Amino acid sequence: MFSTTWCGYCKNLKAQLHRAGVPYTEVNIEEVEGTAELVAHVNGGNQTVPTLVFPDGSTATNPSLAEVQARLA
Repeated sequence: MFSTTWCGYCKNLKAQLHRAGVPYTEVNIEEVEGTAELVAHVNGGNQTVPTLVFPDGSTATNPSLAEVQARLA
């Protein structure tokens, strides 16, 4: 999950994933070089978070817990 420390949507999704037992790795785009550009690339030039990258390489921006679980199923 690409996120920032100040993103409310990120905090909400992280809490939902934690409660549901869905593992994830968090990458702060303000701290890890090159990641803000990656997020912008998959979001039409916008650094929108949370952006998730799934094992199949697909991405989702600000997905619901249900969408994350469906893509991982």
